Amino acid sequence: MHNGFMEDRIVVIGGHGKVARLLLPLLTGAGHQVTAVIRNPDHATAVGATGAIPLVTDVEHLGTGALAGHLAGHDAVIWSAGAGGGDPARTFAVDRDAAIRSMEAAAEAGVRRYLMVSYFGAGPDHGVPEDNPFFPYAAAKSAADQHLTGTALAWTVLGPSRLTDGPATGLIETDTQGAVPGEVPRADVAAVTLAALHDPSTIGRTIRFNTGTTPIAKALAARP
Repeated sequence: MHNGFMEDRIVVIGGHGKVARLLLPLLTGAGHQVTAVIRNPDHATAVGATGAIPLVTDVEHLGTGALAGHLAGHDAVIWSAGAGGGDPARTFAVDRDAAIRSMEAAAEAGVRRYLMVSYFGAGPDHGVPEDNPFFPYAAAKSAADQHLTGTALAWTVLGPSRLTDGPATGLIETDTQGAVPGEVPRADVAAVTLAALHDPSTIGRTIRFNTGTTPIAKALAARP
């Protein structure tokens, strides 16, 4: 039990992503049982070294029922997967379609808590022109986020600014506090994800953030 929450069994989809690799040891270190969904079996050893249990499957091609079978028995889902850009069709297939299937699968499996790692500018007004290479990602993430906010899941959408590889600072600013898009270390995104999981006040909120001067827990608790 963590801060009054019973979410001990967590599944992280996209378990070998750059943010997830920093998040897994934080989750296991906090006492959670973690299943990390990965596509490449070659990554199982690295993921297992964090204390997480690797689950090799390809969410891009997994139906809702099969995905629900993998999610059953968990208490929360964290979506941290991504196609990695490049191929627009695959971006929509993973970042939009598979993400939405995972939400439906969570509901089907009775997993109520769902955290989406998105990005600061996502939304219907993302403003990225269609001829921009970033457009498929912006459109896919925006559609997935919008779908999530319309579900009955206990959702949180996290929208970090441009990601960097610097060390964790533990200090952020949210859009509630007036933050505008900037940048934030992936290590802080991982820490924010853990903190949001443990803070029930983040349920039903989209929290955009970047590097700032406010300790993470305090920044998350700040309401509009």
